[in-house]
Amino acid sequence: MAAQHLSDTQLAAQPAAYWAKLAYESLVAFIRARQAESGFTQPQFWLLRNLSRHDISPDGHGMTVAELRQAMSSYLRPEDDLDAEAAVLVERGWLTRDGEGRLWITEAGETARVDLGKHAPAIRDRIHQGIDDADYVTTLKVLRQMIRNTGGPEI
Repeated sequence: MAAQHLSDTQLAAQPAAYWAKLAYESLVAFIRARQAESGFTQPQFWLLRNLSRHDISPDGHGMTVAELRQAMSSYLRPEDDLDAEAAVLVERGWLTRDGEGRLWITEAGETARVDLGKHAPAIRDRIHQGIDDADYVTTLKVLRQMIRNTGGPEI
Protein backbone atom coordinates (compact mmCIF):
# COMPACT_ATOMS: atom_id res chain seq x y z
CA MET A 1 0.00 0.00 0.00
CA ALA A 2 1.53 3.32 -1.06
CA ALA A 3 1.97 6.07 1.50
CA GLN A 4 -0.94 8.42 1.33
CA HIS A 5 -2.69 10.94 3.49
CA LEU A 6 -6.00 9.53 4.65
CA SER A 7 -8.80 11.44 6.27
CA ASP A 8 -10.12 10.30 9.64
CA THR A 9 -13.14 8.82 7.84
CA GLN A 10 -10.87 6.88 5.48
CA LEU A 11 -8.70 5.71 8.37
CA ALA A 12 -11.75 4.51 10.30
CA ALA A 13 -12.61 2.27 7.34
CA GLN A 14 -9.14 0.66 7.25
CA PRO A 15 -8.78 -2.94 8.50
CA ALA A 16 -7.12 -2.96 11.91
CA ALA A 17 -5.61 -6.41 11.33
CA TYR A 18 -3.70 -5.17 8.28
CA TRP A 19 -2.22 -2.25 10.19
CA ALA A 20 -1.46 -4.34 13.29
CA LYS A 21 0.43 -6.90 11.19
CA LEU A 22 2.27 -4.20 9.25
CA ALA A 23 3.24 -2.48 12.52
CA TYR A 24 4.40 -5.79 14.04
CA GLU A 25 6.58 -6.69 11.06
CA SER A 26 8.05 -3.20 10.82
CA LEU A 27 8.80 -2.96 14.54
CA VAL A 28 10.41 -6.41 14.73
CA ALA A 29 12.54 -5.70 11.64
CA PHE A 30 13.63 -2.35 13.08
CA ILE A 31 14.50 -3.77 16.51
CA ARG A 32 16.41 -6.70 15.02
CA ALA A 33 18.35 -4.43 12.66
CA ARG A 34 19.40 -2.15 15.53
CA GLN A 35 20.46 -5.15 17.61
CA ALA A 36 22.42 -6.62 14.68
CA GLU A 37 24.25 -3.30 14.33
CA SER A 38 25.35 -3.78 17.94
CA GLY A 39 26.55 -7.34 17.31
CA PHE A 40 23.76 -9.50 18.71
CA THR A 41 20.42 -10.96 17.74
CA GLN A 42 17.08 -10.71 19.45
CA PRO A 43 16.95 -14.50 20.09
CA GLN A 44 20.43 -14.36 21.65
CA PHE A 45 19.26 -11.65 24.04
CA TRP A 46 16.15 -13.71 24.86
CA LEU A 47 18.29 -16.76 25.61
CA LEU A 48 20.38 -14.76 28.06
CA ARG A 49 17.28 -13.24 29.64
CA ASN A 50 15.53 -16.58 30.03
CA LEU A 51 18.57 -18.13 31.69
CA SER A 52 19.37 -15.26 34.06
CA ARG A 53 18.11 -15.44 37.63
CA HIS A 54 18.28 -11.62 37.53
CA ASP A 55 15.78 -11.43 34.68
CA ILE A 56 13.14 -13.87 33.38
CA SER A 57 14.38 -17.12 34.96
CA PRO A 58 12.80 -17.56 38.38
CA ASP A 59 15.64 -19.72 39.69
CA GLY A 60 18.62 -19.43 37.33
CA HIS A 61 18.60 -23.15 36.59
CA GLY A 62 19.85 -24.31 33.25
CA MET A 63 17.42 -25.27 30.51
CA THR A 64 17.58 -27.34 27.34
CA VAL A 65 16.99 -25.68 24.00
CA ALA A 66 13.62 -27.46 23.85
CA GLU A 67 12.67 -26.01 27.25
CA LEU A 68 13.81 -22.56 26.16
CA ARG A 69 11.88 -22.87 22.90
CA GLN A 70 8.75 -23.69 24.91
CA ALA A 71 9.36 -20.80 27.33
CA MET A 72 9.72 -18.41 24.37
CA SER A 73 6.99 -19.88 22.20
CA SER A 74 4.79 -16.78 22.35
CA TYR A 75 7.45 -14.53 20.83
CA LEU A 76 9.79 -16.68 18.76
CA ARG A 77 9.50 -16.27 15.02
CA PRO A 78 9.56 -19.23 12.62
CA GLU A 79 13.02 -18.27 11.34
CA ASP A 80 14.56 -18.19 14.84
CA ASP A 81 17.01 -21.09 15.26
CA LEU A 82 17.68 -21.39 18.98
CA ASP A 83 20.19 -24.21 18.51
CA ALA A 84 22.35 -22.02 16.26
CA GLU A 85 21.89 -18.93 18.46
CA ALA A 86 22.84 -20.89 21.59
CA ALA A 87 25.93 -22.26 19.83
CA VAL A 88 27.09 -18.70 19.15
CA LEU A 89 26.62 -17.78 22.81
CA VAL A 90 28.50 -20.90 23.95
CA GLU A 91 31.34 -19.97 21.58
CA ARG A 92 31.41 -16.44 23.04
CA GLY A 93 31.59 -17.89 26.54
CA TRP A 94 28.24 -16.37 27.52
CA LEU A 95 26.59 -19.77 27.97
CA THR A 96 27.86 -23.21 28.91
CA ARG A 97 26.26 -26.58 28.22
CA ASP A 98 26.28 -29.35 30.82
CA GLY A 99 26.37 -33.11 30.21
CA GLU A 100 22.56 -33.25 30.10
CA GLY A 101 22.32 -30.62 27.36
CA ARG A 102 21.18 -27.82 29.66
CA LEU A 103 22.40 -24.33 28.91
CA TRP A 104 23.62 -22.13 31.77
CA ILE A 105 24.41 -18.44 31.69
CA THR A 106 27.99 -17.60 32.65
CA GLU A 107 29.26 -14.55 34.52
CA ALA A 108 30.37 -13.13 31.16
CA GLY A 109 26.88 -13.89 29.80
CA GLU A 110 25.28 -12.04 32.69
CA THR A 111 27.50 -9.03 32.03
CA ALA A 112 26.62 -9.23 28.33
CA ARG A 113 22.89 -9.44 29.14
CA VAL A 114 23.10 -6.25 31.18
CA ASP A 115 25.19 -4.51 28.50
CA LEU A 116 22.90 -5.61 25.66
CA GLY A 117 19.87 -4.41 27.60
CA LYS A 118 21.33 -0.90 27.61
CA HIS A 119 20.46 -0.63 23.91
CA ALA A 120 16.71 -0.94 24.57
CA PRO A 121 16.00 2.66 25.67
CA ALA A 122 17.51 4.17 22.50
CA ILE A 123 15.59 1.71 20.33
CA ARG A 124 12.36 2.48 22.20
CA ASP A 125 12.99 6.23 21.93
CA ARG A 126 13.42 5.97 18.16
CA ILE A 127 10.23 3.91 17.81
CA HIS A 128 8.25 6.33 19.98
CA GLN A 129 9.61 9.48 18.31
CA GLY A 130 6.78 11.93 17.70
CA ILE A 131 4.27 9.85 19.67
CA ASP A 132 2.82 11.31 22.84
CA ASP A 133 2.73 8.84 25.75
CA ALA A 134 -1.02 9.40 26.13
CA ASP A 135 -1.59 8.50 22.46
CA TYR A 136 0.56 5.41 22.85
CA VAL A 137 -1.42 4.28 25.90
CA THR A 138 -4.70 4.94 24.07
CA THR A 139 -3.51 2.87 21.11
CA LEU A 140 -2.63 -0.05 23.35
CA LYS A 141 -5.98 0.19 25.14
CA VAL A 142 -7.78 0.11 21.79
CA LEU A 143 -5.77 -2.91 20.63
CA ARG A 144 -6.41 -4.74 23.90
CA GLN A 145 -10.14 -4.07 23.58
CA MET A 146 -10.13 -5.38 20.00
CA ILE A 147 -8.40 -8.52 21.26
CA ARG A 148 -11.07 -8.97 23.94
CA ASN A 149 -13.83 -8.25 21.42
CA THR A 150 -12.56 -11.05 19.21
CA GLY A 151 -12.15 -13.64 21.95
CA GLY A 152 -8.39 -13.30 22.28
CA PRO A 153 -6.50 -13.77 25.52
CA GLU A 154 -7.13 -11.47 28.45
CA ILE A 155 -4.08 -9.27 28.69
